[in-house]
Amino acid sequence: MPITDLTRCGAKKICLKRIGLLGCGAIGTEIALAIDSGKVDAKLTHVFDFSKDVSALLVSKLTNKPIVTENAGLLAASPVDLIIEAASQDAVRDNALSILQNRKDLMIMSVGALLDESIFDIIVEGCKDFNKRVFLPSGAIAGLDAIRAVQDELDSLVLVTTKNPKALKGAKFFETSQIDPDKIVAPTVIYEGTAQEAVKLFPSNINVAALLSLAGIGSTKTTVKIVADPKADKNIHEIEAKGKFGRFTIKVENVPSPSNPKTSRLATLSAVECLRKICGSRVQIGT
Repeated sequence: MPITDLTRCGAKKICLKRIGLLGCGAIGTEIALAIDSGKVDAKLTHVFDFSKDVSALLVSKLTNKPIVTENAGLLAASPVDLIIEAASQDAVRDNALSILQNRKDLMIMSVGALLDESIFDIIVEGCKDFNKRVFLPSGAIAGLDAIRAVQDELDSLVLVTTKNPKALKGAKFFETSQIDPDKIVAPTVIYEGTAQEAVKLFPSNINVAALLSLAGIGSTKTTVKIVADPKADKNIHEIEAKGKFGRFTIKVENVPSPSNPKTSRLATLSAVECLRKICGSRVQIGT
């Protein structure tokens, strides 16, 4: 299955009205609230989080109470049409195939997991074997349609992400680095390397790098630079693409999610819009 098929959000109407949610944290909660408020033509019927307290807190905020399953396996087997993963890269690795085997479509928010080629291949084969689909929302960036359009003519693809050090704290990168995020007093480039390595070192911060890689020239050829700026009040992503087609640059300045500064508000809005398309929008705008 070509990557353009894997990532597009439904070129025709698909009536997916029963939704399951894997992960009830900040992003999962915002998606659930959007469904509960009627912004999406769907019903959230089942949820699961590895913390029972977190799932209970989410349910308490909803008017239409979903069933809380005991484990991810029961969520995969529940009578839903689509399961949204909003938990972690590990949750994708551990549960994606089971969800597809249970004849459920899947929306993945922790896209960094797909830069593991074995995981990506398993998911692609699962889509084929069980005739199901996987959706990858555009997340906190813009321009993926343009990247896909020129992917065969790309020579270089660079992502520069700037965040406040507070939003980067807790990343695996700092476990082996001598850089202390609390001591950064000026804009500092703390990482420069491939997208493949970046999503492993910053699993909660740089899913946009995975999306770019999948839409473009691959994870080992996509360059990522991460800048920690203590004065930054937005999550900034700057993309530069060069190739035979020419050159273009895209800059997105995102307001951080109020409930989780590690992610951008746009990431949740993108997921909700993708879900709205899946669940019934007849008019598709863009490539």
